Amino acid sequence: MKLRILLLSFAALLTTGCAVGPRYKRPAVAVPASFRGEAPEQGAQSQDTAPQIVPLGEEKWWDIFQDEQLRTLIRTALKQNYDLRIAASRVLEARAQLGITRADQFPTLSGGGAVADVRSPQSKLIPEFETSTGQANVSAFWELDFWGQFRRATEAARANLLASEWARREVVSTLVANVAGAYFQLRALDLQLEISRRTLDSRRESLRLTRMLADGGATSLLDVRQAEQLVFTASAEIPVLEQQISQQEHFLSILLGQNPGDVPRGQTLTEQRQPPEVPSGLPSALLERRPDIRQAEERLIAANAEIGVARAAYFPAISLSATSGFQSSALSNLFTGPAGAWSFGASLAQPIFTGGKLRSGVRLAEAREQTALLVYQQSIQGAFRSVSDALVAYRKTREFRVQEELLFESAQDAARLSHMRYTGGVTGYLEVLTNETNAFTAELALVQARQNELLALVQLYEALGGGWQQ
Repeated sequence: MKLRILLLSFAALLTTGCAVGPRYKRPAVAVPASFRGEAPEQGAQSQDTAPQIVPLGEEKWWDIFQDEQLRTLIRTALKQNYDLRIAASRVLEARAQLGITRADQFPTLSGGGAVADVRSPQSKLIPEFETSTGQANVSAFWELDFWGQFRRATEAARANLLASEWARREVVSTLVANVAGAYFQLRALDLQLEISRRTLDSRRESLRLTRMLADGGATSLLDVRQAEQLVFTASAEIPVLEQQISQQEHFLSILLGQNPGDVPRGQTLTEQRQPPEVPSGLPSALLERRPDIRQAEERLIAANAEIGVARAAYFPAISLSATSGFQSSALSNLFTGPAGAWSFGASLAQPIFTGGKLRSGVRLAEAREQTALLVYQQSIQGAFRSVSDALVAYRKTREFRVQEELLFESAQDAARLSHMRYTGGVTGYLEVLTNETNAFTAELALVQARQNELLALVQLYEALGGGWQQ
């Protein structure tokens, strides 16, 4: 009865015990009203109609990317990519570590038993005899978490688990962006190769006609050499593009968790659709959506809890221990009343002199918490910058692409007119050479501009914290 009352008393002390150390409170952060780099009308729209428009970062990746083959590649990468699988394994490690740390809050029980048979030889004074003994016991040990040391350690372990989960989501977001970006680059190279081959066929036909005119005396050998330059220029682009396409396929294969090989294609670069509007949402929402910011905050929560663990070492450790069992020289009487035995005890250990170890431990925990706070604040500023950069890049690449389309149309028409002038005998082939070269360069530059516009969309989507939603 006394034992039961004592146990209940210690349990009451445990439940009313305090947890030393500071309570976590999210630090105040200077958050701008809108992202720098937004178009003026977009910023006003975000403030006026934000509840009605879903920000780009909250969209699912399969809604952003409409190419079904690209979706298949992303799904494959999410299943097989090694970086993502490593991140998932680290989540399992953190979950197991949480279980280990949380177990310190509970009592430990252990049981054992032993049987011994001893025979003593005969001597002059003592006759020969043989004894048998048996014992069975159960022991318990419980270090009371009166000062919250184990609760703070569990809080830190739980925050580390959440941090590892947000780190996994960051890998997912980066992987989705990398696969989409690499795919768009591959389709741009495919289009450039198609343009180069089509241009080469056209220029070879033009060279054939020029040679026929030269053989008939209607033009000079100089025109033939200039037509050959056009052929060689287009021909030189093909092996370079073929090399780049192979290397891009190898890069994509590694992202997919596969050995280098062919990558299936879907829509062409010009068929890739983009959302009509790219709402960025409120900057304050970025703190909840960006995986790297959430990961940094969970690390800060863990570091804050570790201060409590360090401070709890100043206070006495209170522990309970109990043992109950049976011991008898006759196994048949092992579990009878007279063979039973038990013991119960409580202990208290108070650090007196540690040479400054405890004080240094608290200072170490506080310094780590300060470091985690600075990393958290730095992550937020870096996120605001990446979104602003991406907004500017997306808007300006779109403007650049429009100008490149106008340039290509003008260069293409100039090449057509120069051919007509050359055929009519008004000008020499040098004019055709110049305008054909300009048109070819402008068409390749237009492909690059379209690629950059799609890549800017991918970067903006990642910067806004999109891609990890499943």
